[in-house]
Amino acid sequence: MNRNAMTPATLNLAPNLSDPDAYYEALIDAHQGLDAAQSSMFNARLILLLSNHIGDLAVLRAALAEAHG
Repeated sequence: MNRNAMTPATLNLAPNLSDPDAYYEALIDAHQGLDAAQSSMFNARLILLLSNHIGDLAVLRAALAEAHG
C-alpha cells in the first residue's frame, strides 16, 4: 500500500478542538465592537478562509448539508 496516496477526506463530526471553550471565547471576542452587518461580513470571511483551508469540495458539501440539518 502506498502511504503517500491521497485518501478521500470525510467530514469529522467528532469533537476535535483541543480547547473548545477558548476557541468560543476567541470567536465571541472577535465580534466585539462589530455591528450586525460587520459581524455577518466577519462570519462570511471566516467561513471562506476555513473553507479554503479545508479545500476538499466533498467535505465542504458534507458540512453544508450537516449545517442545514
